[in-house]
Amino acid sequence: MTQESDVDGLIRQRIRSLRLARSWSLDNLASRCGLSPSTLSRLETGHRRIALDQLVPIARAFGSTLDELVEPAGDGDVVIRPQPGHSQGLTTWILSTGDGLHGKTVAKMRITADRPAGLGVHPGRDWFTVLSGIVRLELGERTILVHPGEVAEFSTMVPHAIAAHGGPVEILSIFNHDGELAHLHGGEPAA
Repeated sequence: MTQESDVDGLIRQRIRSLRLARSWSLDNLASRCGLSPSTLSRLETGHRRIALDQLVPIARAFGSTLDELVEPAGDGDVVIRPQPGHSQGLTTWILSTGDGLHGKTVAKMRITADRPAGLGVHPGRDWFTVLSGIVRLELGERTILVHPGEVAEFSTMVPHAIAAHGGPVEILSIFNHDGELAHLHGGEPAA
């Protein structure tokens, strides 16, 4: 099978899947995109060649874009292969795509005892869960130990620091834009 026919097959499958997911008949889709039901049937089954002037109204009928309808299949939009980022005492793996999860960035972090100490503040809230080790969370005047399986969430307007306690620690964090800038790009001002 050629690459062109693979793409055609994928587009045909997407059109049919989108139509069925909405419980639309061929007549329903035809009335929304201005093509005849027989044309749509032949497009879905491969008995008619796909043309750009047909795909634009079909994509519009689904509330989609032409790009989304024809983008090639691959695992690049599904599987994230994070590369570690290193700074003193901290290794970070970004686990979300550039557009993030509803504007959030997910990161796995490995913190060791040689991470520089210092409390910081920034707008927003921090959230993390401990995967392994014990986290020492400095939160204002308090020190809180967070164990594996536990979750911490707090206002980041309170001076805070996340450190390893008694050995390396791994956490999974979710950051909004301000938290990402502060924790992942070194923009956190000292308190």
